[in-house]
Formats: sequence, structure tokens, C-alpha cells
Amino acid sequence: MITALIGLLGGIFAFFCAYKDYDWFMNSSKASWIVKLFGRNGARIFYMGLGVFIIVIGLLLAIFG
Repeated sequence: MITALIGLLGGIFAFFCAYKDYDWFMNSSKASWIVKLFGRNGARIFYMGLGVFIIVIGLLLAIFG
């Protein structure tokens, strides 16, 4: 159950930060290669999609795990 909660919180965090376009999130060293690859707006879309995916996985773990 703790894994599901961490997944939900992590997905919400990634989605929210990408949606709000926070500079500290997009300029981090871990996100910089995604920004270089897709551009700023493409990286935002990527991270929003990743956030939704992680949220879905967290929900599935909470329901079936």
C-alpha cells in the first residue's frame, strides 16, 4: 500500500510541476536532457504523460495490490 501511495504522490507531483511549468523542475539536471530532446513544451507534455502513467500505476497497485 505504501508503494501505491508513493506512486500516486510522485505522479501528482510530476504532473503538477509540468503543468505549472516550474523553472526549478524543468531546469534540473535530470530533466535537462528531456528538455533538450523535446523542447520546453514537449518536455512538459512528456512529464504530464509520465505523471498520468505513474498515477494510473499507483491506483492499480492500490486496488489490486
